[in-house]
Amino acid sequence: MLVHFVAFYLKPELTAEERSAFRGGLESLRAIPGLEAYHVGTPAATPPRPVVDASYDFAITCLFADVAAPDVYAVHPIHLAFIEAHRAKWRDVRIFDAA
Repeated sequence: MLVHFVAFYLKPELTAEERSAFRGGLESLRAIPGLEAYHVGTPAATPPRPVVDASYDFAITCLFADVAAPDVYAVHPIHLAFIEAHRAKWRDVRIFDAA
């Protein structure tokens, strides 16, 4: 099993419509074969703690059966279309993979 967590830090000047379109793009990734589970979220409304980074705007959590599956996901046309359509909206992306 591999957990693939991606945090997106969007540009602050985005409109509500651009943010909504970005979330729609994230939702489209759900259709990529090979995902065991998929979740789109925003920072949780938990009490602030020094060790919790809530500075991102959106995050996805993908569960894959093995460490090879993300390689297929990375080159899938839906993933590539998402990057092409939305890369100008983010200022930073952080990826964490855990096996």
